Amino acid sequence: MELAVQAELYYPILNEEHNYIDKTPFNIMHGIRCPCSLQKDKVFITHYLFNAHTKSKRHQAWLMELNMNKINHIKENEELKKTVENQRKIISQMEKEGVNNLRTINYLTQQVMRLSQRDEVAVTNLVDI
Repeated sequence: MELAVQAELYYPILNEEHNYIDKTPFNIMHGIRCPCSLQKDKVFITHYLFNAHTKSKRHQAWLMELNMNKINHIKENEELKKTVENQRKIISQMEKEGVNNLRTINYLTQQVMRLSQRDEVAVTNLVDI
């Protein structure tokens, strides 16, 4: 079995004025994908290709959109944190229910086994008569 190495997802950094700016990652060993691309599987494999992409109109418009909607990103991030926390609680509750259900199944299985053993003894006794 081989490990599949995927390209990293690019994200811009914040400068001193809290605006998103491009900074090419140091290591593009396995390629890099940009979220602004319409082609979700488009991978840039060299610094030169990625730098050329960051100068494109589509990428610049995407970066401008990020800067204009910073407040929305913060709000969305907080909402996603709440969602993750709620999902963790739900998963924990479901795990507890699963453990309880497994215990119930084991108990009932033992009861069925005991009853079936009693029936076998009764049938055997009747046959012997």
